[in-house]
Amino acid sequence: MREHPGSLGPPTTNDAGQQGHLIHLSPPDVGPLEESYLISALRSGWVAPAGPDLTAFEREMAERLGVPGAVALSSGTAALHLALLALGVGPGHVVVVPTLTFVATANAVAYTGARPVFIDCDPVTGNIDVSLLPDLLRQIEQAGKPVGAVLPVDIFGTCADYTALLPICEAAGVPVVEDAAEALGAAHNGRAAGTFGAAAALSFNGNKIITTSGGGMLLSHDTTLVERVRFLSTQARLPVPHYEHPEVGYNYRLSNLLAAVGRAQLRRLDQMVSRRRQLRELYAKLFAAVPGVRLLADTDDAANCWLTCLVVDPEQAGWHAAELAAHLAGLGIETRPIWKPIHLQPAYLGSAGLLTGSAQRLFETGLALPSGSALTDGQRGMVLETINAFLAARV
Repeated sequence: MREHPGSLGPPTTNDAGQQGHLIHLSPPDVGPLEESYLISALRSGWVAPAGPDLTAFEREMAERLGVPGAVALSSGTAALHLALLALGVGPGHVVVVPTLTFVATANAVAYTGARPVFIDCDPVTGNIDVSLLPDLLRQIEQAGKPVGAVLPVDIFGTCADYTALLPICEAAGVPVVEDAAEALGAAHNGRAAGTFGAAAALSFNGNKIITTSGGGMLLSHDTTLVERVRFLSTQARLPVPHYEHPEVGYNYRLSNLLAAVGRAQLRRLDQMVSRRRQLRELYAKLFAAVPGVRLLADTDDAANCWLTCLVVDPEQAGWHAAELAAHLAGLGIETRPIWKPIHLQPAYLGSAGLLTGSAQRLFETGLALPSGSALTDGQRGMVLETINAFLAARV
């Protein structure tokens, strides 16, 4: 069987001997343009974590988003880690982290020696519930713990409510680090994701809006912070002929070859976001008349629609999200539950936080559907027809 174009690998076989996914959730969208940029970079001889494509990728992303500085790194996690370090976050600090996110958001805090304190989500958008933030910051202050940062996540490509969040943090004297790993191409009130707070992090993992296979980027309006991160990301090496390292640094720099792929992807960003938005609109029409079913953050027209997520009320719908997932999986179509809340992950059980149960309910009732820009019209049609058949059988 042929490999799915743009897939993360060849079809696999699960423990039951069944064929693996033929239609993936969010496969990388790469083609001739990326190939030409990569070949050009290879032929230039710049294959190490330095070179003209790396410098150009940083400049082009910064110009695209309207920030003065950017540092291309090995992952979005690395960007979060170094942003926190550059802000002085370390042992003894706590950092406010949404519980509905990928574990890397909390792990980056743990790398610094600080401790994450979790906050629940807005059930409509899945983003940080800003209404809980003042109370949580007061509780932390009363406990005598210094807050190193608040780390909102632009979940599934929808920006957090920065209009409400930033003034709260400013009044409390707490810096904001924006986890925009999933949100390149999205916006909030006309301002691009990745431009809020003291610093922001993007991810270019294989399943993101644009990919460098693996990679990420730190963005900031603070050029001093940008240069501090750049220094730390290159093993804290001083610019002298011999190797001189005044402090512990990190091997976090993106390679020039991967940056070349990123430059090509950035040129196609608008097209790829448009494809994802079109698919979300098709899902919205399909489920519009289905009782008990809604799309997460369905009123956000500025989202990049990285993943379109359903939320299912089984009492109204007459079926569970997991049943739809199983039906699609039977035909080789990949789905995924909404993020499992971090406070429920074994690594973070018992962590402090302000929790309402919203994130856990979304985890139990939500489902991310195939959303990739690389999906062909035929693959889109197959997904929609398969869902239609599932719904028809339950009328």
